[in-house]
Amino acid sequence: MDQLAEMGSRSAQGRRHAVALLGYVVIALLFAWPLPRQLTTHLTGAPDGDTGVYVWNLWVFQHELLDHRSVPYFTEKIFASTGRANLSLHNYTAFANLLALPFVRTLGVVPTFNAIYIFLTVLTAYSMFLLAWRLTGGDATVAWLAGVLFAWSPILVTRGMGHFSLVAAAPLPIFLLLLLRLREAATTRIAIGLGLTVAWATACDVYYGVYCLMLIGTYLTMLKVGFVRVGPTPVRHAVASSLDIFAISVGGLVVALLVSHGWQFTFLGRVVRMRSLYTPLLILTALMALRAAIHYRPVLRPLAAGRLRATIAVILGAGAVSATLMSPLLLAATERLRTGRFVQPRIFWRSSPPGIDLLAWAVPNPNHPFAPAALRDGLAQLTRDGYLENVASIPLVALAVILIARRAGWRASWLGLAMTLGFGALALGPFLRIGGIDTHIPGPWALLRYVPVVGLARSPSRFAVVATMGVAILFAQALHALVAGRSTGRRFILALTGVLLVAELLPAPRTLYSATIPSVYDVIAADPSENAHVLELPFGLRDGTMTVGRATSRPQFHQTAHGKAILGGYLSRVSEKRIEDVRRDAVMNALLQFSEGKSLSAEQADRVRNEWPAFVRRVSIRYLVVDTERASPALRTFVVSTLKLQRLRADAGYELYRP
Repeated sequence: MDQLAEMGSRSAQGRRHAVALLGYVVIALLFAWPLPRQLTTHLTGAPDGDTGVYVWNLWVFQHELLDHRSVPYFTEKIFASTGRANLSLHNYTAFANLLALPFVRTLGVVPTFNAIYIFLTVLTAYSMFLLAWRLTGGDATVAWLAGVLFAWSPILVTRGMGHFSLVAAAPLPIFLLLLLRLREAATTRIAIGLGLTVAWATACDVYYGVYCLMLIGTYLTMLKVGFVRVGPTPVRHAVASSLDIFAISVGGLVVALLVSHGWQFTFLGRVVRMRSLYTPLLILTALMALRAAIHYRPVLRPLAAGRLRATIAVILGAGAVSATLMSPLLLAATERLRTGRFVQPRIFWRSSPPGIDLLAWAVPNPNHPFAPAALRDGLAQLTRDGYLENVASIPLVALAVILIARRAGWRASWLGLAMTLGFGALALGPFLRIGGIDTHIPGPWALLRYVPVVGLARSPSRFAVVATMGVAILFAQALHALVAGRSTGRRFILALTGVLLVAELLPAPRTLYSATIPSVYDVIAADPSENAHVLELPFGLRDGTMTVGRATSRPQFHQTAHGKAILGGYLSRVSEKRIEDVRRDAVMNALLQFSEGKSLSAEQADRVRNEWPAFVRRVSIRYLVVDTERASPALRTFVVSTLKLQRLRADAGYELYRP
């Protein structure tokens, strides 16, 4: 009888999970509308932005793996004149590429990309469902709503307009779920699961791999370290009073700087300038931290040696599993190190990427059809990173549920608070910004960005994804507390919460962008030669931190149709050595200058004219495509008249030439 009851329980649980998945599919199609009926012709992001590169990822991955039968972290399809490209530091979306592998050639790259995008939103929702299921003791309805809140939160929907790798956030809830199980039993199965999940997270987005490492570091710290409040003593009172005096003095200095706009003076023959608030506010923040530390002391929690050894063994085993699975990526990264092409952007104290503006957390969903355009424009202007990096709205329904539950006596769990407040503070960036104004007040990221490995998560605004997961945890636990044990009203509360949540999060109808590729590329695609290279003008190289020339992602997007190697390109990180190689070539350097809107001297023009025939033969240029909307008249005139090209076809603002 017990076995029959257990089988019946598992069967009922399986039905609930199947219903949850089906519900997520319905929501995914509704929230992506009208994309489901335009899967083959449109995208949710512009092809000349990051979207074009994410589509290219799918194409080049299958090309290298299936056609060349090689490690897909190297390709000769871009930067054709300067050697093969190493994709280890590129946001390569390997997990999505693997999912797409069986379908790219049968369905086409654009419909496959769109289908994978919708699937990843469902997978993210279901992963959050599993975590919330565990945290609420199997409350399926509450867990389902938590999945909706996380997967279609404003931050993840917005990333689906350009930063598609961040949509694949499913590994984060699963990793957290495994950490919760590690607290109960340190088993080999957990070690394998953690290792698999770290590799999975890294294959979705390297940032997510870093976040997993940060989570496990936090777990180990909280396992052994705690804080206790220390009672007052005369010495502590004296130290606290001294710190108060220093803090008041520095605060007065800050006010003086604000009023006077700074000043300068000469000290020991050197001119000392005091105009910025960065240093005074850093000192003031440090004084306040020391003030708090006087009353709280870290202590080591008692922990059985056997349990500690078992936990460390599990983590080491997880590291071995993840390193094995990520060996192709690590091989490519090692190659970069060996050749001196490993790119590590310098972190500047004042000018590294900002975080999310504090006000961005409080605004309503900017992707809602009723959201005014002024709201979206305002978010886009909060920092230099634009709209995609500035959206972090916390759903108002979630906040309401949490506040109502708290008034009813519910208390938030340490897990939800740690995720929300800890990663929320990191998402604010190195210095707090309010309404677009840099307050110069340093946050925890001001220091953590210099920590090895952690610093790879260069854009702090993306910590908001983990903070939103924390909000989903708090929402699930609060809603479960409100309806638990209710014989009446439970269904009404859940139904009302669900309707309001879906209505608030709704981003449809989505803005779509045409994925049509001009017919000039049909001519290139019909060329059977494998060595035919394509030069697109304006010409350039680009990565996540700089642009040389005038590059967009369209050449790589177009490459998914014609399949020939191109001279320019975009990767998340491009080495300085590659840029130097391009600049050293007289012809390419001239094209970069023209693409940037600069002019050439008569001597440079003559040199390019003389070297062009040899350059065409050496680089195997068979086709040259001019984007007439982006190319300057001077560039078009120079290319057509000076380089003596044969015009083949024109379509949709593109002209095709042959040398």
